[in-house]
Amino acid sequence: MRVIIVDDELLARAVLREYLGAHADVEIAGECANGFEAVKAIAELAPDLVFLDIQMPKLDGFEVVELAGPKTQYVFVTAYDQFALRAFEVHALDYLLKPFSRERLDQALAHARARLGSPQAAAAGAEAVAVASEAAQRRTPLERILIRDGSRVQVIPATQIDYIEAQDDYVQVVALGRAWLKSQRLSELEEQLDPRAFLRVHRSYILSLAAIERIEPSGKDGHCAVLRGGARVPVSRSGYARLRELMR
Repeated sequence: MRVIIVDDELLARAVLREYLGAHADVEIAGECANGFEAVKAIAELAPDLVFLDIQMPKLDGFEVVELAGPKTQYVFVTAYDQFALRAFEVHALDYLLKPFSRERLDQALAHARARLGSPQAAAAGAEAVAVASEAAQRRTPLERILIRDGSRVQVIPATQIDYIEAQDDYVQVVALGRAWLKSQRLSELEEQLDPRAFLRVHRSYILSLAAIERIEPSGKDGHCAVLRGGARVPVSRSGYARLRELMR
């Protein structure tokens, strides 16, 4: 079993390394000190299992799951029990509460061996990503959007987004004069954004209200929004009605 240890605390990684060293069938393929490193390592090393801290700099454990995709299974390791429900919503194999004993880790490994040896393991990984997305929608509005850009991860604060455009099964996020593609449907992203800051003004566009400089007529009975930076985004009749309602 190839595993990766992800924790921003050196001592916590050392404890896991020591406990895992007692298991002859476990190979520690890598260690990471933050979420960015973890996403890259999971893509490159393709581990069977990741021991993943939740509260870390740059990206938290749940954001790592979102970005890494259904390539592996996860055991969350944290000092905070309030994340347990959400961990199992994304179908984590187990949830280790620090400090944990060797025996508790052995139980988690036994669970992992049973799951990884079953034909349902790959399907469970794919389902975990879908459930993670659903869990994200039930939380507070997104403060940032994470986008894979080759081997890098772009973190885009919601306050810097100008607009988002639907492109088949992707969305194009435009911010700070650049555009990034994210594999997600516009309707899903709309549910995660703050409705006080973003508005669906067209079947293919979501606008940041803060980015709108003015609304202009466009064609017969049509309108468009002129944004900071000069971009022009079409506004449907229903979108224009919603904009007028908000601006009262």
